[in-house]
Amino acid sequence: MRVTTKGQVTIPKQIRDHLGIGPGSEVEFVATDEGARLVAVNENLSEEEASRRFSDVLDRMAGTLDLAGMTTDEYMVWLRGPREDLDVD
Repeated sequence: MRVTTKGQVTIPKQIRDHLGIGPGSEVEFVATDEGARLVAVNENLSEEEASRRFSDVLDRMAGTLDLAGMTTDEYMVWLRGPREDLDVD
């Protein structure tokens, strides 16, 4: 598949049919160690299945961000800059 200048790709019909993807369907690309995986978002998932999938994504993301020992607050200041609307002593 070739990516267009707009970052678009055409999902082959066989895959669209297999995953039940049609016009207006939601899909996600999930990064894996091997590359990326296309996932059709099914809005009719049970709460348990949705929770399991979310946990799987979090597990795959674990350890991917090295804060170099910074606390969450320190990281937020590094990322966004200091907040001028707060009185910090």
